[in-house]
Amino acid sequence: MSQHLDQYYIDKVLCGETKAFSVLVDRYKFMVFTLAVKILKNKEEAEDVSQDVFVKVFRALNTFNGTSKFSTWLYKIAYYQSLDYLKKQKRTRTEEVREQHDNISEDEIERDNRLLKEVRLTQLEQLLEELKPTDKAMLLMRYQDGLSVRDIAKSLRI
Repeated sequence: MSQHLDQYYIDKVLCGETKAFSVLVDRYKFMVFTLAVKILKNKEEAEDVSQDVFVKVFRALNTFNGTSKFSTWLYKIAYYQSLDYLKKQKRTRTEEVREQHDNISEDEIERDNRLLKEVRLTQLEQLLEELKPTDKAMLLMRYQDGLSVRDIAKSLRI
């Protein structure tokens, strides 16, 4: 479902509604920042890189072709942007970081995925609270309770 929602906001941005990009930033800023911190080991540098990542993504949004999930595409950009930052700072740990990234344990990936899932769930709950009560009820009835559109229409008398 988030892929569908991502594409909706991507399309809005590509049609000139640049403010829609803030939704994508809000949705993925934690993921990008967390990855940058893991690589750079410095929060201030990670903030700078995160900002650079979103600028780069905004400028290259028209090249996103949808063959992968938006979050995967963004993750890859954030990863390489972080490595590029290390190179620009003439640090010698670039290869070490690559090895660490390649050797991430399944437990670390699972923990990161759980954390990301919790963040997304919180974001989803916040978005649901912004909806009109009827709209919220329809979504919950369809995707949480698995009711058919016909059953929802009967229940809500619409």
